[in-house]
Amino acid sequence: MVCLLEEIQRNTSDPSNYKNLGDCFKKIYCNEGLLGFYKGILPPILAETPKRAVKFFTFEQYKKLLAPLSLPPAWVFAIAGLGAGLTEAVVVNPFEVVKVSLQANRNLYAQQPSTLAQARHVIKTEGIGLRGLNKGLTATLGRHGVFNMVYFGFYFNVKNAIPVNKDARLEFLRKFTIGLASGTLASIINIPFDVAKSRIQGPQPEPGVIKYRSCWKTMVTVYKEEGFLALYKGLLPKIMRLGPGGAVMLLVYEYSYAWLQKHW
Repeated sequence: MVCLLEEIQRNTSDPSNYKNLGDCFKKIYCNEGLLGFYKGILPPILAETPKRAVKFFTFEQYKKLLAPLSLPPAWVFAIAGLGAGLTEAVVVNPFEVVKVSLQANRNLYAQQPSTLAQARHVIKTEGIGLRGLNKGLTATLGRHGVFNMVYFGFYFNVKNAIPVNKDARLEFLRKFTIGLASGTLASIINIPFDVAKSRIQGPQPEPGVIKYRSCWKTMVTVYKEEGFLALYKGLLPKIMRLGPGGAVMLLVYEYSYAWLQKHW
């Protein structure tokens, strides 16, 4: 699903490119085989544990920092989520650059360089700065910052507004539904940053010419050349991944946090 999302978002208005999710799925399978869907899978796996740890740990720390300010709870959850997302983005961005560069390779899976070899290639040819291993950092900051601001802010404020159910199964369903809505809403709001990130970190339309350089300029360019809806390319696979995934992640966090508080 991650691979499909990146492929769809990188495509321009060229009619030879992917038209929709089904078309993208079909062309990748025909041209690159089944393993083509798993290109760039190692960087997200390597980043996932530190990424989630940073997200939830810093969320709690930002809440503590905001406590003395006596802000309304709604503001505290949203601002803490924003801070957690920005911190998370700094950690995950180099992994995203390597992942996108691997997924943009149209060769068969067996002909691809390894993740380590690709990372070395990026560092050697482009460096570790904002044109190399940290390319697209501003867009990644926007993507993760906005997502987590809405994600945490919506979830905890809505959850606290709806009465707790005494039935454990209905309580689980209540939290899952709110988490699903949180992940879906956050995905809809932050996807323009996601599209910009994919364009900046992916191959440029013309070799040697950097068309997509900064986050905001990329959004403006996409809007002018392809229309408003182009900023929402890949929304369906994104919601399919982060809607239920976001719900599960929040439930694991909540129940794990409660268990640790009780036993530690």
